[in-house]
This record gives sequence, structure tokens and C-alpha cells, in this order.
Amino acid sequence: MGTTLPGAEAHENAIGSSPAVSSHMLENAEHTTAFLKSLSHPVRLVILCRLAEGEASVGELEALVGVPQAAVSKQLARLREEGMVDFERSGRSIIYSLSDKRTMRIIKVLYDEFCT
Repeated sequence: MGTTLPGAEAHENAIGSSPAVSSHMLENAEHTTAFLKSLSHPVRLVILCRLAEGEASVGELEALVGVPQAAVSKQLARLREEGMVDFERSGRSIIYSLSDKRTMRIIKVLYDEFCT
């Protein structure tokens, strides 16, 4: 017997879903939770909101968030691991951008609601 979220069985019966749909929903919920955890750090969120405006260098992001370069780099590494940002070298600078359309859509909504 698999793990069932509280109330999930009643919800399944109410909408006529099959157990396969619930299993798929639970898997998606786990992916979504991981995605939202990536957004749940203030520095990462500000970086993502800034990148929603366009590309930025590590130096620009450091000045924006007001934390040491090492801390910005640590958060950018996390966002790279999560597939949310890409980077390219431009001379001695590293330029970051949002890498994923899903991330861009969600950050755009957050940006419109909270960053403007």
C-alpha cells in the first residue's frame, strides 16, 4: 500500500480519479516541492527576480543582494544544480540568465506580485 496524503482518498473519489492519477500527482507534488524549496531562500529569490529582467553578472548580483561574492556564488551554484539558471563566460565575467521557461513563467508571476 502506497503513501496517501490526508484527504487524498476522499478527493480521489469525489473527482473520480484513478490511483494512477494520484500516484502521478504525488510524484509531481514532490518535484514541485523541490522547485519551491529552491525559491524559498531570500537571496536566491532576489537573484531569480533580477534575472527575470535579463542577464546579469555575478558582480551585479552581488551589489544587488548586498552579500559577499562567495555567498552569491553559492546560491548561483544551487540554482545551476536545479537547472534554473545558465551562465556563459564573457571575458573575465560570468553572465547568468534564467534557463528554463517554467522558471521564467513562475518568477514572472512572483515578480509581478512582489517585486514591482
